[in-house]
Amino acid sequence: MTLCTTTVCVTGAAGFIGSWLVMRLLERGYVVRATVRDPGNLKKVKHLLELPKADTNLTLWRADLTEEGSFDEAIEGCHGVFHVATPMDFESKDPENEIIKPTVAGVLGIIKSCAKANTVKRLIFTSSAGTVNVQENQLPVYDESNWSDLDFIYSKKMTAWMYFVSKTLAEKAAWEAAKENNIDFISIIPTLVVGPFINPTFPPSLITALSLILGKEAHYSIIEQGQFVHIDDLCESHIFLYEDPKAEGRYICSSHDATIYQLAKMIKEKWPEYNIPTELKGIDKELPVICFSSKKLMGLGFKFKYSLEDMFRGAIETCREKGLLPLSTA
Repeated sequence: MTLCTTTVCVTGAAGFIGSWLVMRLLERGYVVRATVRDPGNLKKVKHLLELPKADTNLTLWRADLTEEGSFDEAIEGCHGVFHVATPMDFESKDPENEIIKPTVAGVLGIIKSCAKANTVKRLIFTSSAGTVNVQENQLPVYDESNWSDLDFIYSKKMTAWMYFVSKTLAEKAAWEAAKENNIDFISIIPTLVVGPFINPTFPPSLITALSLILGKEAHYSIIEQGQFVHIDDLCESHIFLYEDPKAEGRYICSSHDATIYQLAKMIKEKWPEYNIPTELKGIDKELPVICFSSKKLMGLGFKFKYSLEDMFRGAIETCREKGLLPLSTA
């Protein structure tokens, strides 16, 4: 592994994906500028400051997606930017102003900051599967050419609808702005991200992934015909695509597909201490599997390391260690 002293910026660094990505970048010797909303809030940033090499290679910068120009300082002088930050409140009372607008304005502001800095060689954007397959009729296989149907999302307003809208609008706007500003832009489309975590709070994607254990039925629709990726595979793909000069465009990052019934069966077998429903009201037992193809990413030589069981084991064990999940519900 070559050690590198390149300076990069990671936005949303205190979150589930951001903090794991910061950890992996530091391990490789990158100098990391991590943006958070409040660097002074130790409860929210302590896990970053305690990472190996943080004392020499990590600095925290205050930035907010809703404030114009607030990323300028952190990005100035950086060679690469990983834009991970995104509002994720599925219970928001004002989704337009709390989720959708800040997500779109945020990515456009970051592209502006990159253009201003004039040192950024590549911007990696963490998009979402919600930009690809939220449509009335599901295809058996999705690839990077597919986009979600915004009219359908607005008419159905399903769980997490405002997140799907925000990421779709943000990614589309970002492609335009990156072209106009001549920024080398890559978007990574993760499916549901599952695995261990170092941040102190329950990651929203794990509330969905573990909804069968938590009994959160509103989230079942997201995993009915689900696709999954391990947090570590996802963060490794970010660094892999950042470092590969041949990378361009959108990349789906997804290693496993499973229906909610297949998931229930696995959790029941591996963690019998949890009371997992086997009959799910209104959900067809014969659901077909829907696949997100990572062929483009793997074509560059990327390899996934983790199984579906690894992802869930990492998530469940970390939640238990942090007291976020009971040891048993049976």
